[in-house]
Amino acid sequence: MTATGARNVPDVVDVVALGESMVTFLPSRPGRLADVPSFDRGIGGAESNVACVLAAAGHTARWVGRVGADGFGDHLVEAIGGYGVDVSHVRRDPRRPTGIYFRTAGDRSTDAHEVAYYRAGSAASAMSPAGVDLDALRAGRVLHLSGITAALSSDCLDLLRELTAPRPGRPLISFDVNHRPGLWRDTRGPEVLLELARGADLVFVGEDEAEEAWGITGGPARIRQALPEPQTLVVKQGAHGAVAFSESRGQMCRWGDGGPPARAKSRVGEGGRDGTPQAPGRATNPRPAPAPATFEPALHVDVVATTGAGDAFAAGFLSATLRDLPVRDRLRHGHLTAAAALTAPGDLAAPPARAHADRLAALDDTAWGTLRLGPGWTRADEHEGPEKEARTP
Repeated sequence: MTATGARNVPDVVDVVALGESMVTFLPSRPGRLADVPSFDRGIGGAESNVACVLAAAGHTARWVGRVGADGFGDHLVEAIGGYGVDVSHVRRDPRRPTGIYFRTAGDRSTDAHEVAYYRAGSAASAMSPAGVDLDALRAGRVLHLSGITAALSSDCLDLLRELTAPRPGRPLISFDVNHRPGLWRDTRGPEVLLELARGADLVFVGEDEAEEAWGITGGPARIRQALPEPQTLVVKQGAHGAVAFSESRGQMCRWGDGGPPARAKSRVGEGGRDGTPQAPGRATNPRPAPAPATFEPALHVDVVATTGAGDAFAAGFLSATLRDLPVRDRLRHGHLTAAAALTAPGDLAAPPARAHADRLAALDDTAWGTLRLGPGWTRADEHEGPEKEARTP
């Protein structure tokens, strides 16, 4: 087992992302996997996607992962590093392969969408607290994690528990729930995801995910009742928009405060009378009433592909958080970066230039509500006005 670079004291970066990245094969034309004659190679991984988008947006980013000592591993390290991401702490495993997957061109929400994963026993599944550089992971203003990693193996779950445990001086922990039922080997997935989310400072979850994983219905406020611990909770509502519950209204989220206070554990299903999962310690240590929610509608987008849009939204929100922008602007930057992914093929798309995104995020509510973005909009000249990259319905 080797690292890809020198093992020196790691520099502090804006964001560190931990997780599995895979080589992805994109179809040359629409159709069933059985009918597609050829595929184009790309890269994909929820956490490395976030790191790549943030690096492209001008932030310093590091990806920590584990890949095989094979050609696919070489490609991942080179491709992710090509975005400007620090890959010097990626481990190479001579005994386990790099994960790969094939997918069809259709929207993943439709029955026609197919994905074939070849990741069982992959190098990434061997990540553990003893098998990664914890100092490199913690040397960031933000440490971004996702529930996908927890599902890969018991060692990976141990690693996420280590990283989300309260400790003095830990970075801000960002956690994207990313519920993938097919990855879990048992029925504990929802319970584990809720546990990890409660240990994070900033959580991203889809409203549909919360219903599928935890049985929570009734809207974002009900999800917040079940997840009061994170300082910031972002509930994504698909094409409708997103809601942020945040104790901060313009300050960079807590960094280095050790994380949410430890509370007694509870289990999924041990809820109150309304059926929502009971937050740890709620009965004996009630939390003050949450800050008002901030809602921002999603943009009108001419969708090319949906893969990677959730990762892009997280990257846009994190970028604005690192810049200490108001909550409304964090949500808008999330929507804009997601729109860049939605209007391009593949798992990764270049985000809009910062000045371009700032100009669009500053639009008044009426202009924001009528903005429509199509393929190529990120390349529009920012000095020529919104009509170059957008059209009203």
